[in-house]
Amino acid sequence: MKIKRFVAPDMRQAMREVREEQGPDAVILSTRRMDDGIEVIAAIDYDEALVREAARHGAPVAPKAVANEAEAAPAERAPVPARSPAAPAKPASSVPPPPPPASTPRRMHAVASPAVAAVPAAAAEPAAYPLMERAARDTAQLRSELGDLRAMLELQLSSLAWNDLERRQPLRARILREMTRLGIEADVARTLVAELPEQINADQARYLPLGMLSRSLAVSGRQLCDDGRGIVALVGPTGVGKTTTIAKLAAKAVMRHGAERVALVSTDHYRIGAAAQLEHYGRLLGVQVYPAYDARSLRKVLEMLQGRHTVLIDTAGMAGSDPRLAQQLEILADAGELRSCLVLAANAQTASLEEAVRAYRELKPHACILTKLDEAPKLGGALSVLIRHRLPLDYVTDGQRVPEDIAAADARVLVCRAAQSLKGDAPDDSVMAERFGLAVAQA
Repeated sequence: MKIKRFVAPDMRQAMREVREEQGPDAVILSTRRMDDGIEVIAAIDYDEALVREAARHGAPVAPKAVANEAEAAPAERAPVPARSPAAPAKPASSVPPPPPPASTPRRMHAVASPAVAAVPAAAAEPAAYPLMERAARDTAQLRSELGDLRAMLELQLSSLAWNDLERRQPLRARILREMTRLGIEADVARTLVAELPEQINADQARYLPLGMLSRSLAVSGRQLCDDGRGIVALVGPTGVGKTTTIAKLAAKAVMRHGAERVALVSTDHYRIGAAAQLEHYGRLLGVQVYPAYDARSLRKVLEMLQGRHTVLIDTAGMAGSDPRLAQQLEILADAGELRSCLVLAANAQTASLEEAVRAYRELKPHACILTKLDEAPKLGGALSVLIRHRLPLDYVTDGQRVPEDIAAADARVLVCRAAQSLKGDAPDDSVMAERFGLAVAQA
């Protein structure tokens, strides 16, 4: 029997290392949580009879350990012995106590003795503290081991469920693997695969998922020839490219309708240099820029610009945790009729995109603009967020050039770009089991 110790940050990683090094026939002997992670003792060529024989030969050690513990227990209780209230208390030292003064009656000692003996009896209570602490530690360790056992069972169940899906429905498993390679989130991938026909062939398994992905993307249908017609406010977190996108839309509108029919409004007075950047774009385009500090001034500016073809509002970028976000959303809500567009960066993590959508949900954005396509290694996370929240897409941008690097959204072009940008290998079975195994088992 070959035994080896594995240490990993969590149970999933530890089980993965055991599987890779010792194979599926490995036996888990013990698990323990440590400061640096999880310790797993695993063995191969496991002989249960040999282990029982070794345990039987080593059994006499247990009574000795129990005896040692029994001998150690009185030592812990020795400093605080409990006595009967009627028994006189023994002095702490070997020197006998001095006799009572002659003037003191003997009955005074009889009255004082219970009080003196009561002190050690009360002090004996802290002796139970080590036992209570030990019980608390044992309970915590038991909970930890149960959690590790649950994680191990879930990992094994996920692997079994995924292997069963690959055996029964290999084409659907292949589609899920390709969706994972594209970066599509697990819940979105499962929803798309659930909508596939019952019977599909190899060619359909290759091309049909991309078609379903493009059909799941909502596109507003606005063209750049519209040039943001009306009053449009761009909102979103900081650093996603709102000001640059406004400059691109304004440049397109100026080229088509003239600078006198286009106006820019800045409400970003928090970020240093934000208003100056928009004013710089305005001077280059010959477009006037108007500041707005609150809801009242914004309404007055918009009333004054009612005759303009295109009015673009630049807002301050704020995260969902920023307390000033509610004030900004209230200003836009009180400004009157306008079209709000949520600007999202394609190179952001999926969790950041989800947080931005939740933060600006109260404003009920009419559409979305996806920026920085050229800086995103994968587009699957951004596409998953758009599909999950059914956000229609207006435009996409893929560079800093004004006004060249902007285009009207096209779902098929976007999906093809997401598929062509991938250069890595397909995910392995452990990743697929972790993403889809439990969902398959529960279905």
